[in-house]
Amino acid sequence: MLGIIAGTGFYEMKMLQNAKVEHIATAYGNAAVYLGEYLGKKLAFLPRHGKGHSIPPHLINYRANIEALNSLGVKRILAINAVGSLKYELPPGSLVLINDFLDFTYGREHTYFTGGEAGVGHVSMCEPYCKAWQKEILSAAKNIGIELFQNGVYVATQGPRFESPAEIKMFAMLGGTVVGMTGVPEVCLAAEKGLCYGAVSVVTNLGSGMTDNIAHGEVVGVMNKANAALEILLEELAANYKAERNCTCGSDSRCV
Repeated sequence: MLGIIAGTGFYEMKMLQNAKVEHIATAYGNAAVYLGEYLGKKLAFLPRHGKGHSIPPHLINYRANIEALNSLGVKRILAINAVGSLKYELPPGSLVLINDFLDFTYGREHTYFTGGEAGVGHVSMCEPYCKAWQKEILSAAKNIGIELFQNGVYVATQGPRFESPAEIKMFAMLGGTVVGMTGVPEVCLAAEKGLCYGAVSVVTNLGSGMTDNIAHGEVVGVMNKANAALEILLEELAANYKAERNCTCGSDSRCV
């Protein structure tokens, strides 16, 4: 099953047929997941901020969300994030395929390996985003004429405030491409569960200091315009989705 996790400005999947919400109980809390299908393919859709954007980024129960999808049989996840750009050549409206991350979050539950009965484990981050799944996402985008900028480096910040101009300059100097508040620990938890994780970031604004002002309404407005392209991309991915995986994401060697 294909799982889609979406954030700011993307709260429903119009393509989802026979959709119903399921409240999945996990050892880490509950998660609301919309289950449906597209062309006979089963899909699971999880809006990470909850109904009406009620959960701020630093309080999202990432562990419950990933565990809920895992318990439903999801093997691949496409994550959609609204982000700020650290590069002028990536203006608002750009779509970026994420390849790596820099983590500046704190105080979040970043792992399932908490010791005791949960055990101790160390997950490899050599390839945090599944390369095989990235190729499929990129191929789907090309098939429908959507441009995805590649090799994006996602800078994860704590939020919910936006970043300062000095922070934006630092992130760019460190090699960041875009900046957001929800990409981590989501990608790390998916890796611990052996799931293929891919992420497409939607640039909604230039970072602080690169533009006069940043408003939440501006972010939502750009996301609303990008939703049509994202829906087409999701339709293409779902229509050609195959359960077989040609990667090492689910192997025992990834987490020791």
